[in-house]
Amino acid sequence: MAGLAGSVRRADSGRGTVRPIRVLLVDDSLVARTVLARLLDGRSEFEIAGAAPTADQAIQFLNSHEIDIVVLDVEMPGKDGLTALPEILAASQGARVLIVSSAAEAGALATVRALTLGAADTLLKPTAGNFAGEFAHKFIDALLRIGHANHEAWKVATRTDDAAAPRVIAPVPMVALRPTKMGKVSCLAIGASTGGLHALSAFFRRLTTSFTAPILITQHLPPPFMTYFAAQLRDIAGRPTKVATDGMVLTPGEMFVAPGEGHIRLARNGAKVVVRLDPNPAPSRCMPSVDPMFEAVAEIYGAEGVGVVLTGMGRDGTVGAEAIVLAGGEILAQDSATSVVWGMPGSVAQAGLASLVMSPEDLARHVCARSAGAKWK
Repeated sequence: MAGLAGSVRRADSGRGTVRPIRVLLVDDSLVARTVLARLLDGRSEFEIAGAAPTADQAIQFLNSHEIDIVVLDVEMPGKDGLTALPEILAASQGARVLIVSSAAEAGALATVRALTLGAADTLLKPTAGNFAGEFAHKFIDALLRIGHANHEAWKVATRTDDAAAPRVIAPVPMVALRPTKMGKVSCLAIGASTGGLHALSAFFRRLTTSFTAPILITQHLPPPFMTYFAAQLRDIAGRPTKVATDGMVLTPGEMFVAPGEGHIRLARNGAKVVVRLDPNPAPSRCMPSVDPMFEAVAEIYGAEGVGVVLTGMGRDGTVGAEAIVLAGGEILAQDSATSVVWGMPGSVAQAGLASLVMSPEDLARHVCARSAGAKWK
């Protein structure tokens, strides 16, 4: 294909080997494509299937090649990454998309919209082309995280002719569910990470305006994106949405997003509940972290607090979910089938803390039914 660079590095032939994660690099900058390829060169976990300078060439390539991850720039001449994303997702037939974009206003806004449309994760593109050091580590980590999503671990045995066999997907483990709860919901707290914006979009499309409790949201995103993330959620949910600041009063019907530099905690100030931002490192090492937010909801709202854990890598939220359960509140978790990564929701589910494990839409229906006093089925 014209404009495509980079040779295919195959997995070692032989029965029982693990197929590498196949990556397509899409960026109009030759320098960026070359440097990103060098970061992966020599790593057995990856296979650079190709590199395309335009979105149209990437779509053409995807129509005839099997790819696991598309690394996509959003600011490109011609058809930009955001415009092309739906076609890329359709042509790739299940590949994950990692957005690599600048923190400039246009790039940040487009990145948040791309994540809402279904991109799996994002990385800030380094300034001055410095792709070494911290960025290199985060780039490799992100590719491994979304490439190993849903515990598939890409355990694909190759036949002796070096053609990959179909993916072997491990069955979803059975989990013990706690009884569902009914009654007043005074605060709803939602935690998410990889794939979270798409899941949040699905959740809020089913959360009716009859639900008026304040909503707290912790999403793992780089700090420069939080303002755009809050604006996107406002448009999706049709609710006033703010990036939380210290001392902000929780108001019914409004949403409060954790900033990139602090965890949401809460305190009572007379009859009001106010935000207390905590900049200290959390045990999960996430900033912001879901755990402190859930712990705060447990302390302030007890049995009237509900925590929702959506798609994401790792265990962030499990410690806080236990606090909510011990306080008499309810924990809901996204299911494996609809998660980009069933890490965070899988952790709370397998710990026996969740009352429901379902799609984001069905979790929202339960929240609405509970607050209305009717059991949803």
